[in-house]
Order: sequence, then structure tokens, then C-alpha cells
Amino acid sequence: MIWNEPKEPAMDPTLRNQVVTQLREMANELTPSLKKCAKYIIDYPLDFGMDSIRDSARKSKTSTFTLVRLAQQLGFGAFEEMRAPFRAALLSSVDVGSVPHWVENLDDGDTVDRAIREATTNSLSIVQRSLERQSPEVFKAIVAQINHSPHVYISAVRGSYSLAYFFYYVGRMAIPSLQLIPRHMGSALDDLRDAKEGDTLIAICFTPYSRETVEACIFAKRKGLKLVLISDFDSISDEFQPDYSLITSQNSTHHFGSYAGTLATIEVLLAGLVAAGGEEVAERIQSYENLRMEARAYWPKK
Repeated sequence: MIWNEPKEPAMDPTLRNQVVTQLREMANELTPSLKKCAKYIIDYPLDFGMDSIRDSARKSKTSTFTLVRLAQQLGFGAFEEMRAPFRAALLSSVDVGSVPHWVENLDDGDTVDRAIREATTNSLSIVQRSLERQSPEVFKAIVAQINHSPHVYISAVRGSYSLAYFFYYVGRMAIPSLQLIPRHMGSALDDLRDAKEGDTLIAICFTPYSRETVEACIFAKRKGLKLVLISDFDSISDEFQPDYSLITSQNSTHHFGSYAGTLATIEVLLAGLVAAGGEEVAERIQSYENLRMEARAYWPKK
């Protein structure tokens, strides 16, 4: 495949995933040094989009010449053309209509000011970018799958764990069978041992992908569970395919991925679960609220 897209910020950020897919498909045909470069790009797309060719060579423990050769192998005319989709995915902004007045007024004088403005604009953009790529039919199918599953597990580790916990904390009020794993400092595999065909695993996993979460996905699929993957890519391993995918943008203006778009997507899914539960779920949520009030869980207002 020949990549002749312009190297401009407006480039479609999904081109990055196309390059990653091509790298995966041709991995077995690459020399050891080229394969080493390809693996680094797949594992660290954010760094690759931000770094210079020298930094990428140093981090991948190869050479600038090898990176240029890989670009040529992919059909690019130069290294910068290969990196362009990754940089565009990292920094590009989706048109959110008119930029809010308060964003326009953010000072972009010094380095910190510019970082605040760029990060603010990026957060607004990736929420839109993440939600606009979701299909209402997929949301409804996932809601139906969760509602009809005897047991629903949700798993994530490290930074993604905060998203899984939020989903569990709110979702269990609508879905009593929802379980957050791993629990009690154990392994997700331990908690999936008794899972059966017909159950559902919701896995949250972003680049670089956690081995524990990937192994939980593989294990769940082998046991016949339905898999809902919330990630930045729908094919994070050749050893399993999710039944449902919610692909969200994690693009950021700094070296750490942004969860703003993923959180927005999760909130839409939760809204669907609450709506599908009708009056029964509304009463359950109210009962939780009543219990907290009785236990004086909240600090009293003055």
C-alpha cells in the first residue's frame, strides 16, 4: 500500500491505525532490525508521533537508517511521511463548530499557557471524535448483551482501572451482577475461573496494552464469554477478536493518553443501561441514595 496523504494536521487521525495494521500484517516478512522498529511503533504510537527520528531510533534501540528503511518498506517516500499519521492522530483537532469564546481567550503567551490552550482544545475535540465514531446500534447491542448475561465482569489495570471502577460504581446500581476484576489483589484470570459461556467480559485497555488484560480477554474468549472491548484499537492481539468494540480516541498533547473521550463513551453506555432498566433500575438507584442519606455518607450543607 502506498501512502500519499498530505503531511498536515488535518490528516485523518485514523490513518495511524491503518499503518499499525499494515505493520502487524507484514511483521513476519521483516528483517529482525525492521521488526524491532515495527514493534516499537506498535507498542508506543504516542511517543513515535511526538519524537524526532533520533529519539525514536534511541528508544527502539535501532538506528535512524533502519527507521528510514521501514518507511520505504511501507511505501512512504520518507520517514516524516510515515510519522505524519501518528503526529496527526496525536495533535489534530476535529472541528467542534465554533471554538468556545472562553477557549479563544486563553492566553497562549508562554509555554505553559500554550500547553493549557492546546490541551483544552484537544479535550473538547477528542470527546467529539470518540462519540461520533460510535454506532447507536452497537451501544444498544452491548446494553442487550449485558442485560441478558448471568454475570458481567469488567477488567482493567493501571490508569485504565479508574475508568473500570467508575463504570462498576455506577453500573452495579443498574446491573447487580456486575463484578470488578481483578479484586483482592489477585489476578483477573482467578476471578474468571468460574465464568461460563453466556457471561460477558468488558475489558478496558489502551496502548501500551497490559499483558494481564490481554490475557484475560484471551481466556474469556476460550471459555465462551462475550467480549466487549473499550480501547483505542479494535485488534490489539492476533489471539482474540472482541464481539463488540467501542474504539475511542486517546490522543493527547502530552506524553500521557487522555481519557476524556473514553469517559464520555462510558457515560453514554451507562445512560443506555439505566434507560433500558426502566422503573426497576430507577428504584434501585433511589434505594442506594436513601441508604447513603441514612448512613450520613455526605457532608451536610450549611
